[in-house]
Amino acid sequence: MDSDGTQDARGTHANPVPRPAGPPDAPRVPPQPGQSPGALVANWLNEKRPAAEPGIWRFGYQRPKAARKAERLSPVTVAGMLIPLVVGLVVWSFWRRGEVPYEFTVLRLFTPDDWWWGGTLASPKQLAGEAVPYPGVEALEVYSGVSFAVLVYVVIRLGGWAVVARHFVGRKAQPSRALIAALGAIVALSFVFPDSFPVVGWDPVPVVTPLFSLLVLITDGYGVYESPSRQLLDTVVVLLVLWPFARLGAWLPLARTWLADRRRAAHGQDPAGITEQPRARWPELRDAGQHQAAELLAAELLAGRMNDVDCARIERGWTRARRLGRLADFTDTVLRQGAAAFTHPSGARDLTHRAARHDLLTGQVRIGRWTEAERTPLAYGGIGAALGPETLCTSLLVVGPSGAGKTRHVIAPVTEALTLQALTGSCAVVVVGGAGTPLGPDTAYDVVVRVGDPASVHDLDPYAEVDDPDEAAGFLAEALAGDLDGTGAERAVRPLAQLLGPYRAAYGRFPSLPVLRELLEGDQATLAELRDRLAGDRHAAMRRELDARVRQAGAPGDPGPALADRLALLDRPAFDGFFGSGGGTVPSDGSGGDTLRPFSLRAVAHHPLRVRIDLPRHGHEEAARLIARLVLAQFARVAEEGEGTRDHFVSLVLDDATGTVTPGSLRRIQRLRSRNAGVVLALRSVSDVPETLHGPLYGAVGCRMALSGVTTWDGGRFAEAWGTEWVETKDVAQHTVFADQPMTRVMHALRKLVTGKAVTTEAVTVRQVERERWSASELAHAVPPGHAVLSLTDVKGEHTPPLLVDLRG
Repeated sequence: MDSDGTQDARGTHANPVPRPAGPPDAPRVPPQPGQSPGALVANWLNEKRPAAEPGIWRFGYQRPKAARKAERLSPVTVAGMLIPLVVGLVVWSFWRRGEVPYEFTVLRLFTPDDWWWGGTLASPKQLAGEAVPYPGVEALEVYSGVSFAVLVYVVIRLGGWAVVARHFVGRKAQPSRALIAALGAIVALSFVFPDSFPVVGWDPVPVVTPLFSLLVLITDGYGVYESPSRQLLDTVVVLLVLWPFARLGAWLPLARTWLADRRRAAHGQDPAGITEQPRARWPELRDAGQHQAAELLAAELLAGRMNDVDCARIERGWTRARRLGRLADFTDTVLRQGAAAFTHPSGARDLTHRAARHDLLTGQVRIGRWTEAERTPLAYGGIGAALGPETLCTSLLVVGPSGAGKTRHVIAPVTEALTLQALTGSCAVVVVGGAGTPLGPDTAYDVVVRVGDPASVHDLDPYAEVDDPDEAAGFLAEALAGDLDGTGAERAVRPLAQLLGPYRAAYGRFPSLPVLRELLEGDQATLAELRDRLAGDRHAAMRRELDARVRQAGAPGDPGPALADRLALLDRPAFDGFFGSGGGTVPSDGSGGDTLRPFSLRAVAHHPLRVRIDLPRHGHEEAARLIARLVLAQFARVAEEGEGTRDHFVSLVLDDATGTVTPGSLRRIQRLRSRNAGVVLALRSVSDVPETLHGPLYGAVGCRMALSGVTTWDGGRFAEAWGTEWVETKDVAQHTVFADQPMTRVMHALRKLVTGKAVTTEAVTVRQVERERWSASELAHAVPPGHAVLSLTDVKGEHTPPLLVDLRG
């Protein structure tokens, strides 16, 4: 429980010497007079974070004033509640007096004729010798009760009483909510059992009596009034009356809370409920009986020895320990290490610099502010805009020209948030960008792979430590031929597998990329040496694979030459020493020596690592795109590992996704949502993606952002993806008034002389029309600089419509 077990992971640090754990950095905001740093962190921890719609900054969130006003009941709603009530009282008054036309028609239809005197509406007849001499009287009582129940139901439904009750009572805090509901229940019981309330003097509503009359007719006798079932029936009626009020007042949850408080008090624990205690007192630990650990953490917090990363990391450790049933290990670790418990394997407890606002308890990073505009919902107007794992898990597409702020306003804050969350153990992140891109300092990462830089400590394993030749061939095929129309990744898998399988069987490892290039080019010496090492019956199958590849080499349509040409992009002097096979470039003692330490993306599926891969520039653009495709293919594969058991989010951030969008990569991105993983794709233009993939690209991602400056062609793709909505339009037409009477014509002439306008009437036409949420022209010309249009979808399917967000707010 001391760590996530990543200290012994091979090749997972940018610096071979682990950084020691040090004291937390000073707060980013200077403390206010009279407030210590510990008090600031405690206030941050205690701040409310209410549930909100996707994309809303939840830290200290309060619904805007306009949204709260919109939630108030309008006079129309109140009138709609009272009018059915008044009409219902009038109808019931007429019903009781028998003044409603055809009032007893239904009753006479469903009852025998010998219960009534002929020629009358409903005059009960006495049946001599029967146990129930006046069944018509009992039937009238039942009929009255049924009519009353139907009338009450209609009044409640038409008046929207349930909505009004939830509005006024359901929002109250306990115990006020329960007390108000109890008062309503007492009033309702006073109408049903007025004899039990001495202060009231009205007659009971037809509820109990109709039930007894129904039992009399069913049992054909009056024994129900004398049996113990009378008390049982009264109890059932009381429970039925109390049931809606109990739900409205949430009596059962309140009772459970009170009972839990009494049990805690009986065991000498703090009787206050968890929700009533500030978070800085660690109430969940106290509720579980871990008072010593809670007191220690509270003291560490107030002493200023904890920051927000420590709080989020320990809360996550507590959640994991409770899920695994390892509370004793958790407590022991906290008591020994205090605020440094469960520290990230790198020893870091914070970043050296932060440029964005983060809330690590919710995992959100604030990227701007939702603007107050006509099409912005009231709940979003003027509120902070944020991204978190619940939305990034559906993948994010960012499109904007150079200089629009993709990296500065979106990619950099998201990357910083993911690296911070990795320090809490809740995330693993792989960031891919060009060398020199401002994506954070090297100290913010555990592994930094500088492809083509001789000073790089790590190398990228092109095979991701896989053992299956077909799986490794799939990685390379996507990287080498995923964007080739004539070849394609599907056709490239077979020749690669026919070479990788025999080579691994012969040498115990996969070939380096230069050797693989020679095999694809059909180098006779290399192929002959490989075949000689496959001698023996146990390699017969691999020899057949190799012979099949040799026969296909040079045939029309053979993808081998195209793959070799692509591999030649990586077999350059600038990349000498990179892309080792991962099986023979590092000594067994892990010392590394003068060789690069191969890093496998498979590690991010098991450990909360922070990885940055710097792609080469200056003449190696095509090689950089090939590497980015390889990383995306490997990431999608390793994200499948530990599916259902991995408890941390894994993310891939591509600062420039040009050339990485292929049919295969889109299929892989679509599958990430259910595997607690996601990607962030940044493009300068959608034209960097093949036109046939525009639709699948927008369909594969759940979050889409169009920055200011996009072209109308790019805006058209966003407009198609965001679809249309129904809006209300008003058309006003003015018509000149022609008077028939002389006096009226004189008045119109005088009015025209004074105002200079002819007398007209206005005709207003209100229609519902279907329009695009954002048109291509609006996206290209109406989005101000520093703004973007953003739509979000979370893993639960809840979505935010495309709204304008100020990235500078």
